[in-house]
Amino acid sequence: MQKKIQRRIKDKVLKRLEYNPVVALLGARQVGKSTLAREILEDYPNSVFIDLEKPAQRRQVEKDVELFLQENKGKLICFDEIQLLPEIFSTLRGYIDDAGTNAQFLILGSASRDLLQQSSETLAGRIAYIEITPFDLLEICDEGYSSREHWFKGGYPNSLLQSDLEESTEWREDYIRTFLERDLPQLGFNIPATTLDRFWRMLAHCHGQLANYSTLGKSLDVTHHTIKSYIDILEETFVVRSLRPFFTNEGKRLVKSPKIYIRDSGLLHSLLNIDDFNSLLGHPVVGNSFESYAIENIVNIFPRWDAYFYRDSTGNEVDLVLEKGLRKIAIEIKSSTAPKIEKGFWNSVKFLKPDEMWCIAQVDTKYPGGDGLWITNLELFLKEKLNEM
Repeated sequence: MQKKIQRRIKDKVLKRLEYNPVVALLGARQVGKSTLAREILEDYPNSVFIDLEKPAQRRQVEKDVELFLQENKGKLICFDEIQLLPEIFSTLRGYIDDAGTNAQFLILGSASRDLLQQSSETLAGRIAYIEITPFDLLEICDEGYSSREHWFKGGYPNSLLQSDLEESTEWREDYIRTFLERDLPQLGFNIPATTLDRFWRMLAHCHGQLANYSTLGKSLDVTHHTIKSYIDILEETFVVRSLRPFFTNEGKRLVKSPKIYIRDSGLLHSLLNIDDFNSLLGHPVVGNSFESYAIENIVNIFPRWDAYFYRDSTGNEVDLVLEKGLRKIAIEIKSSTAPKIEKGFWNSVKFLKPDEMWCIAQVDTKYPGGDGLWITNLELFLKEKLNEM
């Protein structure tokens, strides 16, 4: 039996349900949305869970949506995989406006709010969006899982919680296949699975690098506009992140292309056919893999901060810049146990003038790195920052 791990966002969802008639919990397939929702519904004895992937339950709603809502009036109604029934949103709006405080919905979706555009337009002012990610390091570090295991397997529950590495690997391979062959077509993307499979693996090979749409387009014999649309699809389904470059109006020449990352490190390693941790350590992607692993965990605890990387035309660079209002945090990320801070970082922070400077590395303790820089490991950094919030 797999271990039950508490999700940090549970309290946030419960709080939103107190103030919003509709709460949308969005995240990738198999990330744990349904599990968390069922756990939340345990706190609401008067509730109903509808899985729209199951034909019988879907027909129960589709047959007469208004009747279904009236029969379940006063209950917390959870619709799983809401993107399969987008026409329900207009009915929900009318029902919410009529029922007032008696209307409560928790809707689960495997597509971003941009992809669920109909919901944001129809339910504007009535809906709160919360993203659920794979398990982050803070959720698993005190549950018997090491950061090394989390980094290699990734955070998807059915990958991380498998005690057998081969079963974890097989699950990730099946996930990639199902995502391309079934999940994306269900969302209306009619692109051959073989094409997107090849493209996704190409992105894995240039993981953490500046996006070069023209080069990728030539490799697939498509236009750079098509490449951008493919990236948009993978972003909107939560499997790829485009990290934007830091931009300023001060006239300094900065790069304009985003960096492309596979969001889950376990999926990245499967896309690259990396079968074990020792193979990862000897692979050219190891540095960029750890970089993106750290970025995903850090961004997860800074949800209201804007995240960028910084690079100027001479190659000076900072891996991650967090910005909120006038505050900036500059973060360098190293997979090394003895990190060396390059001149390019120091040149960059002279321009950025951050309020804090950090280096996240594979070290055991936090220690000063000079000139206001702190060097620490990812777990210590996350815990310190979460305690400050």
